[in-house]
Amino acid sequence: MKTGKMQEDNYCFAKKTSSWYPFEMYLERIYDEDLSQVAWLIGCQATGEALLIDPERDVCRYLNAATKAGFSITAITETHIHADFLSGTAELANATGATCFLSGHGGDDWSYQWPEDSKANVTYVRDGDVFHIGNIKVTVVHTPGHTPEHICFLVHDKETEQPMGYATGDFVFVGDLGRPDLLETAAGMKGVMQASAKQLHESCLRFMNVEDYVQIWPAHGAGSACGKALGAVPQSTAGYEKRTSPPLQLVGDETSFVDFMLSGQPEPPLYFARMKRMNRDGMPLLGGLPEPTRITSSEDLLSKSRECTVIDTRDWEEVRDGHLLGTIWSKPTNDFHRFAGSYVDDSEKILFITTEDNLERTLRNAIRIGLDQIVGWASPDLLQGIDGLEQLPEISARELLGRSDNTILDVRRLPEYQDGAIPDAINIAHTRLFDRLDEIDQHTQWVVNCHGGSRSAAACMALKRKGYDVTNLAGGYKGWCEIVQTCVSTT
Repeated sequence: MKTGKMQEDNYCFAKKTSSWYPFEMYLERIYDEDLSQVAWLIGCQATGEALLIDPERDVCRYLNAATKAGFSITAITETHIHADFLSGTAELANATGATCFLSGHGGDDWSYQWPEDSKANVTYVRDGDVFHIGNIKVTVVHTPGHTPEHICFLVHDKETEQPMGYATGDFVFVGDLGRPDLLETAAGMKGVMQASAKQLHESCLRFMNVEDYVQIWPAHGAGSACGKALGAVPQSTAGYEKRTSPPLQLVGDETSFVDFMLSGQPEPPLYFARMKRMNRDGMPLLGGLPEPTRITSSEDLLSKSRECTVIDTRDWEEVRDGHLLGTIWSKPTNDFHRFAGSYVDDSEKILFITTEDNLERTLRNAIRIGLDQIVGWASPDLLQGIDGLEQLPEISARELLGRSDNTILDVRRLPEYQDGAIPDAINIAHTRLFDRLDEIDQHTQWVVNCHGGSRSAAACMALKRKGYDVTNLAGGYKGWCEIVQTCVSTT
């Protein structure tokens, strides 16, 4: 199984250093910086058994981490049916034979279906159930709100009456809570967000009884689309969150709490609906990272590009000035799932323009959101041998002010747009663009803006591929405001 260089930033603690050490628990945080997602490895040092919570699909990372720490993964669980990535539970179970502990909550719509067609050993758990990993006790807590089936895990070290930590998944983050609107805004279940927010409120009332010293181990950090204001600190305590988290300050007033949790949430990427469905119903097993063919000639690259979706990972200025017809722009960073995930479907054959150094990161980002049909990759150098590359028009804010016939498409989030926008601009968040194409006249010339210019650049490339006449606003709304202010101050 190919592993290569890891970009994950991991840390661990509680490693036994002497025979008299009174505790058995080992804890390691395995972090995906691009999706801001956390998997927790919890081991019993006495028995060498370990539990993995909320794995992503490229499971070699977790197997390597467990082996390095001296553990065998004997149990796997996840806090809920995820929307922002494909779960690695089935993949890891296939690789290890470990028992999967899955939520028995969720009702008809959000109960797991994939185990019915799987050889995985699955145990369904409900509120109050207990299971053990060696001498480590894990208590299940049902915490609906973000999703109906959501569960968390109170983790007890050897013979401790009180829990050391609380693996909260997408329930309690540092400084925020898991958003309760995704079943409606992402999965298309109409009229459920109010009820979900009220369920979340009930879960929070229960959380207020957790002892202050209990550590909080969340499944996401800053940058995740599963909340609106996640903190950058990797973990917290129950007491600190109860005293400082903005939504938890409102638990005494259900109406205020619900209003707060449903306001200002970022528009979810289009791929979220597909993730929810596949994580419930099942996805293909990988058996390792794909190994796409390297394209070594400009002629082959041009030929292959005509039958594939090209995802070009170069810097924007390079892509703007010369790219293959039909290219999608998405760097292999934390923008990949928002850009490629919103503009590329899982049925499309994909060809990457990327450097060898960035190939693995690009591959991992793709398979984590189910973009598996990767048929090849090519070095950017090969583009130099192709005549007639496409260009994407771009104008400055000063040039925009000098034109009177502009039709502006603002692809920022709705709260950003409401805080101020270019006059007469229409707003569609870049992550929902393909869901609202009927609102964009294909016979109009559009100038597309975001805040700084990168989201609009990605949107322009996607719209151009659909046949729209688009120009990117360099510097975005921020640059436009600066020019307007300069013009005002000089008159």
